[in-house]
Amino acid sequence: MPRERLAVLIFGAGIAGCSLAYHLARRKVGSIGVYDPRTPAAGATGRAGGVVTEQLWNEWDVEVTREAHAEYRALARRHRPDAYSENGFVRWTKDPVAAAVLLEAVERLRSWQVDVKAVGPSELSRWMPWGRFEDVRAAIYSRHDAVVTPSAIAELYVEGARQAGVEFHLGRAGTIGPGGRPVLELGEERWDAESTVVAAGAWSKRLFADLGHPLPLVPYRTQAATLRPPQAPPEVFPTGHDVDTDVYARPEGPGRILAGDGTELIEADPERFVASGDERFRTHLAAVFSDRFPGWADSEMIAAWAGVCTATPDRRPLVGEVPGAPGLYAMTGFNGFGVMRAGGVARRLADRIADGPGSRADEELRVVRPDRFHVPYPPFAPRPGFTLEAGDSPRF
Repeated sequence: MPRERLAVLIFGAGIAGCSLAYHLARRKVGSIGVYDPRTPAAGATGRAGGVVTEQLWNEWDVEVTREAHAEYRALARRHRPDAYSENGFVRWTKDPVAAAVLLEAVERLRSWQVDVKAVGPSELSRWMPWGRFEDVRAAIYSRHDAVVTPSAIAELYVEGARQAGVEFHLGRAGTIGPGGRPVLELGEERWDAESTVVAAGAWSKRLFADLGHPLPLVPYRTQAATLRPPQAPPEVFPTGHDVDTDVYARPEGPGRILAGDGTELIEADPERFVASGDERFRTHLAAVFSDRFPGWADSEMIAAWAGVCTATPDRRPLVGEVPGAPGLYAMTGFNGFGVMRAGGVARRLADRIADGPGSRADEELRVVRPDRFHVPYPPFAPRPGFTLEAGDSPRF
């Protein structure tokens, strides 16, 4: 059976794995292979909302997301202008406790050079005249945030990586064997590598367990829908996030909107979850629209779907070398923020793989390295990071 030794083997062709392949190729680390039994972006990436905002919880998150944002903008402008739109992002609350937390975040975000400001009901009504905002106590707005088409961005990474010589083996059943170096068997082909990266999203938990190196990860189900309002909204308006209901809505092409999230705070099986939107989610969305967006209350639901994201105990991703497994790396556990972070995280992990332990890149990943957790891992429930929880510090 022929065996191919690679410099780096990546499991997963979502936006994380594809952006990593792209950045590794730019670092010229040697031969690179990407394996996924599905097509690129077939998992959570293809079902993501595509919101990119710098209204985040710590400086590390802001920095990586800002870098990813700039990269998506540049890639889209060169190759797929329709895959990127700078539309702004605004979140609001009517709860007095959450309002205090939201307003306190403004100065902290500004200290990280985020262009953000507090706004009131009049601005919200001007930007979204189909809404009702007279009860809003606090709202903050960042004008340079954007929306992207995640699957299109992932494909752009694939194209750039392929042009640089990366091999993609997609849509083929394979088996992965544990050992000092995990071996991928695809029919008569066998691959192993000096460095192996698991960037398989919701499948990462099972993969690490199969490789004998379990990590604290919990897949969970989240939902979204595309709708056609009775009166077509403008093609560009700010993405809105209602902190109190955790519903967001963003433009999605001519005459349509995309809304979510319908998150379930229990573990989901990525092989057996219900991929369509359920009645509970549709009912919740309809109730929120009737109350907050009465102009959208009679929207036609075009499609509703679910995807599986992956949580970690502290809402930071797991990125870096796995303890006790030299050459095995994680790039997973993004808590629903994989699209926002992928490009910036991929560049840092590519630098770490190229430059080795103790490098500047290793330090850049310090706050998200898997070695911050220790066996035995206690059980935990998902806490999606997009929610601004009253009493929960926005800092990591």
